[in-house]
Amino acid sequence: IKMSITRLLVRGLLSGAALFSSAALVTAIALPPMNMSRFEAVSPTVQARDGALLNIFLSADQAYRLDTTVDSVDPRYLKALLAYEDQWFWAHPGVNPIAMMRAASQWIASGRVVSGGSTITMQVARLLEPKPRTVANKWVEIVRALQLELRYSKREILNMYLTMVPMGGNLEGVRAASLRYWGKEPRNLSLSEVAL
Repeated sequence: IKMSITRLLVRGLLSGAALFSSAALVTAIALPPMNMSRFEAVSPTVQARDGALLNIFLSADQAYRLDTTVDSVDPRYLKALLAYEDQWFWAHPGVNPIAMMRAASQWIASGRVVSGGSTITMQVARLLEPKPRTVANKWVEIVRALQLELRYSKREILNMYLTMVPMGGNLEGVRAASLRYWGKEPRNLSLSEVAL
């Protein structure tokens, strides 16, 4: 009996994976190319000859958004970010099925969103193409996350997140927030600033 249940479970999981893959492929073909303009629209800056930042201007869409890379941020910040937001970031293909199932089961059981199942890659997809939060738009976000993972490296996706993540008001990205709140580059954050 145990073997029969195991076989049924494995067949169900494989069938579900095949159905998911087919639906994702059909959706990916139907979607237009991803709009990367929000990531590319960083704030113009003025720098001194020695490279010191003198002024930051609003981006075309009225945000303070500065290009931020993995290498320009304190490693402790990255470790804390991944532990809090997406501990399986380096391993998943853009979507974490276990986190999605957990979030969906909590939503079904309680009738409200208890915890999210979005990965950092899914959040990047939402930041690139903001839409109201609906089930249909969550599906598009999932497909866009898979597309991002196929086209970009994990470091490039993390760079996108670090550049666009909302940090209060019209501050976007870790570097813009670090400069605004503490007057220093994100590689020089203290442990308490990393935690905040």
